Amino acid sequence: MELKWALLLSGLLLVSSESRTCDKGLQRRNSSCVDEDECVTPGVCGDHSKCVNTPGSYYCSCNDGFRSTTPNLTAATGQCLDINECLEKTHDCSGDLECVNTIGSYNCSCRNGYRPSRLDADCLDIDECKPDPDVCGTNAHCYNHQGGYSCKCPQGYSNYGNDQSKCIEINCDHFEHLEDAPVKLKHLLALLRNSCEALRDSYGSRKTGEQLLENVFTSSDELLSEGNIADGETLNQFLDAVENSMHLIGPQLKEPVTRMETHNTFAEVAVKWGQAPPSGRVTLSTDSALFSTSWETVVGKSYPGFAFAALVSYKDLNSSSDLLHKMSRERSDDEERSVTYQLNSKVVTAVVSNAETKHLSEPVMLVFTHEEERAESEGVAYSCVYWDEAEGAWSGRGCEGAWFNSTHTACSCSHLSSFAVLMALYPVQDSFELVLITRVGLALSLVCLFLCILTFRFCRSIKGTRTSIHLHLSICLFIADLVFLCGISSTHNQVGCAIVAGLLHFFFLSAFCWMLLEGVQLYRMVVLVFHTTLKHLYMYLVGYGVPLVIVTVSAIAFPAGYGTERHCWLSLDQNFIWSFLAPICIIVILNSFVFIITVWKLAEKFSSLNPDLSKLRNIRGFTVTAVAQFCILGGMWVFGSFLFYEKVTQVALYLFTILNSLQGALIFIMHCLLSKPVREEYCTLISRICSLKEKKYSEFSTNQSSNSQQPLRSNPTTGESRYRAAVSPGGSL
Repeated sequence: MELKWALLLSGLLLVSSESRTCDKGLQRRNSSCVDEDECVTPGVCGDHSKCVNTPGSYYCSCNDGFRSTTPNLTAATGQCLDINECLEKTHDCSGDLECVNTIGSYNCSCRNGYRPSRLDADCLDIDECKPDPDVCGTNAHCYNHQGGYSCKCPQGYSNYGNDQSKCIEINCDHFEHLEDAPVKLKHLLALLRNSCEALRDSYGSRKTGEQLLENVFTSSDELLSEGNIADGETLNQFLDAVENSMHLIGPQLKEPVTRMETHNTFAEVAVKWGQAPPSGRVTLSTDSALFSTSWETVVGKSYPGFAFAALVSYKDLNSSSDLLHKMSRERSDDEERSVTYQLNSKVVTAVVSNAETKHLSEPVMLVFTHEEERAESEGVAYSCVYWDEAEGAWSGRGCEGAWFNSTHTACSCSHLSSFAVLMALYPVQDSFELVLITRVGLALSLVCLFLCILTFRFCRSIKGTRTSIHLHLSICLFIADLVFLCGISSTHNQVGCAIVAGLLHFFFLSAFCWMLLEGVQLYRMVVLVFHTTLKHLYMYLVGYGVPLVIVTVSAIAFPAGYGTERHCWLSLDQNFIWSFLAPICIIVILNSFVFIITVWKLAEKFSSLNPDLSKLRNIRGFTVTAVAQFCILGGMWVFGSFLFYEKVTQVALYLFTILNSLQGALIFIMHCLLSKPVREEYCTLISRICSLKEKKYSEFSTNQSSNSQQPLRSNPTTGESRYRAAVSPGGSL
């Protein structure tokens, strides 16, 4: 029994020993714990460091030339930083050698302009003038000195104040005096010419680049504020002067990037100096544009020791309509479609030190901010354009739109000049639905108005002053709708289009004048007891005389106002459209006032003690139809007054088209079909026509039956019977 318990106890001790875990950093091998090498795992330490294994752990040690960022570098998160031996003075460079720090170490080398000596650690001066005789440029003198050299430019040449840049020829003829230029532009050119000559001939005190740039922009502000840059010649001279001034000022700027903003101009200039040409991208921006290109494009084929790029934006430089109209010459279909143009961005000038910018090896990118946020649609398109000095107009050749949205347009151009974004406004073509509604509705309106004219002219039971007014109203609307249907789009003939516009102006005004007369007539019928009719002479003077005077005065004052590029209607120029809208507004206000008084007086008569109900009901019916007619025609021109503006909404366009197309049908319904006397006349006329057809058919049937049943024989009474039948009503004689 004791032996049994002893064996059991020893087994438990063995199991407990085997299940025991090893400490951190150790691993079990054959029932014993041994050290684990953590340095075998890649990346256990940070960059520029090495891993050192220890029993049960490890630590990281920085390589030579590096220092730990933490006091105890024991984890992979620790980093080793380079030790700058040159800054901490731990180098051993002696003599003329200077310390140049490298990653993890340092080098001892000679300064620029020196080379190491083969014998000792000293440095010898390099004679830069010997290996490259043209280091200073043509006809320039190179002078060597310790650690460098300097260039002395001959007269007519300059290195813009940098002694180690090539001397290039300075041409001041770009700033020659122009006799026909504005006074402020002459002052600007004189300022630039004086600065150019001072730089070229090295005489007197020369202004710094920053001072000269400020003076140029001050003169530009004065010129732009006067608004004298309207014609192509002046704009050409101004933009050319600004471009040449950047070539003069850019190399004289000392800062790598110079920004300057005045009242009417905004500029940013980037400059780089050095023995080697710069590389990479250069990006300039102003308040309204961004310019991006490569330094290789800026430098070009020759590098004189400097390179610059400039972007100038003009805040108040607007181009005249004549210059924008020349854009249509590049596209013949635009001129046929009557396309109009307007600048939708500020004008900018992009200038680089490269002299050959007519055909760039790599396109430059310009991003413009729109002056008017407007998405491209069927009637709007954006074009990237530049100022063509040879043509004296804006041109799109060599520039393409890379991308656009409602606020910005990006342009890719293969040359440099002054650029802008041009917004082309195309005439929106009427949809098929609008054309169909207009033609079908006007045809129906013409038929109904023709029936109204016949009714008011020949229906005796409704003869009176009010009927005469309706007759002339229908005649005016009939002629206006007929002219509108046939000639509103006849813009190819300028004279014919003006005649169509004049006729529409006259007859639509006349229709409103006859509506005013109807309101006056209703007022007289309600308020006056005797002499309630209007004399025809007075009605003709108001209905036709007033419109004739308005049209005549308008044609004399502004004859070009009749007919536009899109429609044969009144022009929007000089607010000429108000020669129609102003009389309409006056008539609408007067008629509204008259109808209000009429309804008020009519209500008083209905509430009187002994009203003539039959007469008052007739007048009430007249008033209701007159007000309804006034609302139809007046409401039509509420929408129609905005029809010929570019921003007319589709809702207003459709409402005007529907009301204009159906006004004749509505007048026929109100004044003819809803009038009891007219309906009775229609019924009488229809019954007469039907009875006449029935009688003819009856006589024809009787004659056929008689001829077929009776033999042909002589009868003494036949001649008399035939004579009576012939002379009786319905006979054939």
